[in-house]
Amino acid sequence: MEVKKTGTTTVGIVTKEGVVLATEHRATMENIIAHKVAKKLYKIDENLGMTTAGLVGDIQYLVRYMRAEAALYRLKRGQLMSVKALATLLSNILNSTKYFPYWVSILVGGYDNRGYHVFAVDAAGGAIEDKYASTGSGSSFVYGVLEDRYKEDMSLDEAVELAVRGIAAAMKRDSASGDGIEVATITKKDGFQYVPDSKIKKLMPK
Repeated sequence: MEVKKTGTTTVGIVTKEGVVLATEHRATMENIIAHKVAKKLYKIDENLGMTTAGLVGDIQYLVRYMRAEAALYRLKRGQLMSVKALATLLSNILNSTKYFPYWVSILVGGYDNRGYHVFAVDAAGGAIEDKYASTGSGSSFVYGVLEDRYKEDMSLDEAVELAVRGIAAAMKRDSASGDGIEVATITKKDGFQYVPDSKIKKLMPK
């Protein structure tokens, strides 16, 4: 049985004003472009988002699972789930199935009462917090851009531009990444917000 995989580039960036998450849209199946509008960036709750790389079925299941758990947490406790709690829950689920794993690589980002955070979570359940992270087949190209241009005191708008620049660099060199960019910001003021396509197009490198 053939299994559909996503060749992917994702990025998460922490700033003093919020978190930026970004992905591109291409899904591949071996050397075939299977879809040009693949969804890889998801809202989990008002303060939480995820980017995804890996098997489409695994991704969709885990997104539904995390959304349900975040909603139950808010209902039972009367408060939003923290970023670390979501990353830990996801890590525990992936670790418990590491011998029959979900083939995914995920970024979890958002805000809580401790500030803004991004966690990279691998298929075996490893969860590492960092100021920026990238996953997927184009991540090496993104890291080249991030290492050169990231600054801890950068604004949210500057981070959006940096995320677009990183994804665009990957799309030029990674054949499994392409067909447009999706970006979201997560702030305490406005929650989870998708960045309009018109703004993304203006930020694309010439």
